[in-house]
Amino acid sequence: MKVAYFADSLPPSTDGVARTFTQLVNTLHEERLEYHFFSPFKPNEQYFWKNNVDQVFSVPLFLYNHYRIGLPASHRIYDQLDSFKPDIIHVTSPTPLGQLGLKYAQKRGIPVVSSYHTHFVSYFKYYGLQKLEPIGWQILKKFYNQFDCVYVPSPSTAEELEIRGFENIELWQRGIDLSSFSSQKLNQELKMNISPDQKPILLFVGRLVQEKDLDDLVKVDRILKSRSKDFKIVITGDGPMRSQLETQLPDAKFTGWLHGQQLSEIFASSDIFVFPSTTETFGNVILEAYASGLPVVGVNQGGVVDLIMDGYTGFIAQAKNPDDIAEKVNILLSNPDLRKRYSQNAQKYAGTFSWGEINRKLIASYRQLIFEYANQNKN
Repeated sequence: MKVAYFADSLPPSTDGVARTFTQLVNTLHEERLEYHFFSPFKPNEQYFWKNNVDQVFSVPLFLYNHYRIGLPASHRIYDQLDSFKPDIIHVTSPTPLGQLGLKYAQKRGIPVVSSYHTHFVSYFKYYGLQKLEPIGWQILKKFYNQFDCVYVPSPSTAEELEIRGFENIELWQRGIDLSSFSSQKLNQELKMNISPDQKPILLFVGRLVQEKDLDDLVKVDRILKSRSKDFKIVITGDGPMRSQLETQLPDAKFTGWLHGQQLSEIFASSDIFVFPSTTETFGNVILEAYASGLPVVGVNQGGVVDLIMDGYTGFIAQAKNPDDIAEKVNILLSNPDLRKRYSQNAQKYAGTFSWGEINRKLIASYRQLIFEYANQNKN
């Protein structure tokens, strides 16, 4: 089986999409499948599969230049695809690159699937564009309903999209690399450097953008300080909001983006993971926090609802309610024994998310679609 991917995010990008496809490549390699990527990003030398990626011309995304929009040369890519002869096409986003992959599959009569990673339209309200949301959902629905299958990362995302009229939805969850994220990665020297007086460390990891609801994290900080709570906030990531957050959270430590061992250590050296975002389709960072032994405080909106076991691995607070988020964090700050128990529960739960098993289910879905197309052509 040969699979061609049109992926708008790959390493060296570090978002959830890039990490997801990095893990998928490992499974493709283990299963000895042939694959090729077209992307605005090209992995560097540390990735054994870098030669399986063709980098397309791209431009930075407006307001957030860490992302790029691919503007592919269709004739060149058509020639490459005709030479590769894929059995199935997998598209990740409704971009010009994704549109090209869709049209190629339709013209060549081969199955084409997509994966839904990001609630793009849900971001509109954070930039004063909420009136465009209905139009945005219609555009997305029209795009995704052209695919033989649309893979979504969580049951709550599947339910939301089906309510909005999306068709052919199938679950493709996310996993965790337990060799990379573990409580054993704790770095005592790092922990003491961050919090010399041993205050509990509250960690956030992700893009520093409005749609992560980081304004609520700022309010949580103020509420907890008004109650004379001792803690240290660590922000790992970067983005347009960084300078604003550095002003609003003067006592917080900002690490920028971390990778590899450094990322693993910052997770394992923290005490509580706080994630106020309402726009996640899954929330890979929650699994990374779990595997690192951190209980999580999240909110009751988006894909994180499917990951947080309220009262077992952490707490689910009311979305966009800083008082409730602060209250849930306060429970963990005030009860070290409870934190420890939730930490153990979180690590146990993370162990159930095997990338290999999850990705082999995806490959099985590919095979089924290819089989169905072959039978249709016979008839």
